Amino acid sequence: MRALVIDDSRVARTVIRGVLREMGIEAVEAGDGRAGLDALLATPDVDLVLVDWNMPVMDGLEFIKAVRGRSEFDAVKLVMVTTETESEQVARAMNAGANEYVMKPFTKEILLEKLEMVGIRPVKSTACPY
Repeated sequence: MRALVIDDSRVARTVIRGVLREMGIEAVEAGDGRAGLDALLATPDVDLVLVDWNMPVMDGLEFIKAVRGRSEFDAVKLVMVTTETESEQVARAMNAGANEYVMKPFTKEILLEKLEMVGIRPVKSTACPY
């Protein structure tokens, strides 16, 4: 499984990528929605996108609308990860096509719970731990 993490904060991308790595999910990154859309088009095997709302060039809501406007990405799970906490903002993201919404700051447990809600589970390793 492969994920795309889009956030203008390098720290946020690093934290999210670390949680994904622990789950056995490979992640690619982008610093804004436009770069994220380009990365998604160049990496067709992305199953999950975690996207911030407030970014330069193209914000997360515009990104979600652009992705949901393309049928080849219908199966991609979109999770908005943002500081926008008002219920109207949550509704706007969900109505635009987000599958789930994570409010910053978040814990690893909250992120894992939200990913499970969209059907993303840790990959079980078959490697011997010894």
